[in-house]
Amino acid sequence: MKIDDLRKKIDRIDRKLVDLINERTSYAVKIGKIKRETRRGIYSPEREKEVYRRLSELSRGPLPLESLRAIYREIMSAAMALEKELAIAYLGPEATFTHAAARKKFGSSVRYAAMASITDIFSHVERGSADYGVVPIENSIEGAVTHTLDMFIDSRVKICAEIYLEIAHCLLANCPAPEIRKVYSKSEVFGQCRTWLRSTLPTAELVEVSSTARAAELAAQEKHASAIASELAAEIYGVKILERGIEDSGRNETRFLVIGNSSAGPSGDDKTSIIVSIADRVGALHRMLYPFKKHAINLTKIESRPSKRKAWEYYFFIDFIGHINDGNVVKALRELQKQCLFVEHLGSYPRARG
Repeated sequence: MKIDDLRKKIDRIDRKLVDLINERTSYAVKIGKIKRETRRGIYSPEREKEVYRRLSELSRGPLPLESLRAIYREIMSAAMALEKELAIAYLGPEATFTHAAARKKFGSSVRYAAMASITDIFSHVERGSADYGVVPIENSIEGAVTHTLDMFIDSRVKICAEIYLEIAHCLLANCPAPEIRKVYSKSEVFGQCRTWLRSTLPTAELVEVSSTARAAELAAQEKHASAIASELAAEIYGVKILERGIEDSGRNETRFLVIGNSSAGPSGDDKTSIIVSIADRVGALHRMLYPFKKHAINLTKIESRPSKRKAWEYYFFIDFIGHINDGNVVKALRELQKQCLFVEHLGSYPRARG
């Protein structure tokens, strides 16, 4: 068959696809109207997971599943924007890894608002000036983001989704690598790329700045300057990518949380986060953990933080597999409340990976 004949077939399929996508979107807009009338959140994490699960069952290739998911991410993003002008708060400035994580979750059709701090993200979501917020919670190399943990102690927001983002550092510059005299980035990033910098740019001056996005901005403005930042930063600030994946560790990943004013419904594959405070007495930690063992609940994370109200008093942040409405979870938390000073549900949400 000739190329022109094949292209005519593609054109016919495109006409059908456009009609079907618009028909799909019209139904999504109707659903959005019902959600607004019943005061339900526009973003539905459990429905999102169901759509992706169905895609994996329906797809027979040759298009890779990740590519298909990316296409549907944008279809759903556009539909959400038509249902309501969503505002997503993230830790700025533009082109940070938090921004990249937010775009990975919500697509390109919603409105993004860069915030100066994690505190600002929480406060904007609580006040309703942002519909959702995206905050970092832990990194595979550096551990927990304590500022985010501490914000949950007094905040009323709920976790409704999680995002995993691989942190791949790139060398950005608008000059050839041999002409680089200065490298801008964050101190943590220099630490993660120490071996590569020593072997590749041993004479370059390393200059610490507030964010990788700011580093890319400076590299775009200065001759013989470069930055270690993300691909998104290169795209937004117009800097060429000279080399990708320059971090020393083979696996650098950050987990982010999506916060809103309501938790997600059950998806069948969920995670729950809680805060627990226990009395300072012998065996208290064992009694706190026992209900999870008794009811066969798998803990995925436990992190302690000082209460900042009383010396040597701690809060425990716990993530576990299951939804707050699951029968075994209900029983475990009922027993847990008898052993602890208080137990607070931070949110139940679909697992980003099984």
